[in-house]
Amino acid sequence: MDSALSDPHNGSAEAGGPANGKTRPPSTPEGIALAYGSLLLMALLPIFFGALRSVRCARGKNASDMPETITSRDAARFPIVASCALLGLYLFFKIFSQEYINLLLSMYFFVLGILALSHTISPFMNKFFPVNFPNRQYQLLFTQGSGENKEEIINYEFDTKDLVCLGLSSIVGVWYLLRKHWIANNLFGLAFSLNGVELLHLNNVSTGCILLGGLFIYDVFWVFGTNVMVTVAKSFEAPIKLVFPQDLLEKGLEADNFAMLGLGDVVIPGIFIALLLRFDISLKKNTHTYFYTSFAAYIFGLGLTIFIMHIFKHAQPALLYLVPACIGFPILVALAKGEVTEMFSYEESSPKDPAAVTESKEGTEASASKGLEKKEK
Repeated sequence: MDSALSDPHNGSAEAGGPANGKTRPPSTPEGIALAYGSLLLMALLPIFFGALRSVRCARGKNASDMPETITSRDAARFPIVASCALLGLYLFFKIFSQEYINLLLSMYFFVLGILALSHTISPFMNKFFPVNFPNRQYQLLFTQGSGENKEEIINYEFDTKDLVCLGLSSIVGVWYLLRKHWIANNLFGLAFSLNGVELLHLNNVSTGCILLGGLFIYDVFWVFGTNVMVTVAKSFEAPIKLVFPQDLLEKGLEADNFAMLGLGDVVIPGIFIALLLRFDISLKKNTHTYFYTSFAAYIFGLGLTIFIMHIFKHAQPALLYLVPACIGFPILVALAKGEVTEMFSYEESSPKDPAAVTESKEGTEASASKGLEKKEK
């Protein structure tokens, strides 16, 4: 999921407003606590499991699971692209009919949601297939050009089990398309978040600081400086946010007074936390100190966001609290352990980058030639 283009990060944890101008009765303390606690849990799940899956993804050789590496240049442009997308959506909602815009967006996210949910549940579903299940391999390959100039556009490998997962995900997709139910919305939102954390990789810690710092300013400006982000978040009927009803105890599954959290507040810190997990593993100390520190920092930051939002009764830019926590806590730990240099020198190369592959090959060949020279001597 390209969160900069298809998900213009709504960036706020917010209590849902009244529908159709009608005043709702105030939510009970129990209902509010349940809603906020559920949002916190839903935010933590894709970050934790997405980070674990990002390690396997970085090591994998399957072309369909190759991560998309974010460079410092990408990180610097991200807030600008996200701002343009957000403002564009805001103007669209002001100029054109909200009904037709949401219809088009629903179809778009219907397809994306099915693919994301299928990719998310596939590893779990594999445990339930019998050993003698007739599983066949398939490959979807699109190329352009011919001969030496042939270039791959799409190279996706899948099997019969993946098709079964795709069918199950389609049922959720139809449910969401027809009912826009909040549970279906959350299933898609969780899938988008987990896929984002798994497949979007920062190339180093400095890039992560640039990305989070830029979106820190973006978030504060669009939430406190204008009503654009809150307006888009309320008008945008697509699974770009996690929601949970504050009146669930009173109305059950048909509840409609929602607290919400933008997926950007999950994915953006999540890819930084996943990077720190891969850094932990690179140290080869059999500890995940930086991962657990940043994970705890996220819990602290989001908890603080919810607390302040509840006190002031106003939408909050969650990254205002998440960014200092997620960057500050791990750096303090690195300072205490004397590993700041190692942290900021850790680098990940894109598996899709031909230059990186060439350098790797040249390095291997150089090492091999040196070994031969030593043997000859």
